[in-house]
Formats: sequence, C-alpha cells, structure tokens
Amino acid sequence: MPNPEELARINIDKQLTACGWTIQGMSGLNRYAGLGVAVREFPLATGEADYLLFVDGKAIGVVDATVEAALVRASRLRQAVLKCAFEGGLG
Repeated sequence: MPNPEELARINIDKQLTACGWTIQGMSGLNRYAGLGVAVREFPLATGEADYLLFVDGKAIGVVDATVEAALVRASRLRQAVLKCAFEGGLG
C-alpha cells in the first residue's frame, strides 16, 4: 500500500492533469512543453519543491505534497477510529 506522500502525489498528479497541466520530472525538463508545466521535485536553494509550476515558461508557484499527505493521514485515521467504534472497540 502506498504511503500518504505517495498517495498525495498520485492525487496531485490527477488534479493537475485534469486541469490541463503537463507533469514532468527533472530529467528531460522542458518548461515550454505546454502552457502550464508542473515539475516534480524541483531543486531550489532552500530545498526541493514537491512541484514547481510554470506558466508560459515562467515559475509562478509551488505545490507542497506534505499538506496533501497530512490530509490523507487524517482521513485514514478517521476511518480507523470509525471502524473501531462500530466494532465496539472504543469502550
């Protein structure tokens, strides 16, 4: 089973693709491959951006998979607590 960060990246990729973004890794990077290009694991002076977004070749923003991963973990925890409650395991 994928970890929360892997699930977050899968979800982010789906959402970006559905909105028309071209998703790329650093190898073979082409910021002009489409109007909107999202580059995974882009190195920055302060660390690595999970996704660096380019529009018309210009960097315009960053997407952080950590926030999405936290939401995935919270959802899993909620499901586990509900399951335990319905099975009578919280008392």
